[in-house]
Amino acid sequence: MQKQHFYNVDAMEQGIQRELADGLSTRIFPGEQAMISIVRIAPHASGDLHAHPQEQWGFCFRGSGVRHQGGEDIPVKTGDFWRTPGEIEHGFTAGPDGAVVYDLFAPPREEYKKAGRGFSN
Repeated sequence: MQKQHFYNVDAMEQGIQRELADGLSTRIFPGEQAMISIVRIAPHASGDLHAHPQEQWGFCFRGSGVRHQGGEDIPVKTGDFWRTPGEIEHGFTAGPDGAVVYDLFAPPREEYKKAGRGFSN
């Protein structure tokens, strides 16, 4: 078994750290063909609307919020998941208890392979 390829969603010391916006932090786990980002969103925090060429799948692992996608605002709760095709503008606003969202990108986002701040640099 290759233990270096095993992680835990609550182990905040693992992965690549990015601060996406005030109240939005993530740990990123890049692979060769896909990338996982575990995003923690503070209560009522929101990130900027943005788009990128990669396909993105999101899963609300904990909490609730509103997914802004393609001009629609869609309420989501624990257990809901969604697909965002490439180049579709999107964002997320957490509910009163915040949220933890698991994002999967394919292919990996180059800008997320390093620590930093923001959605695109």
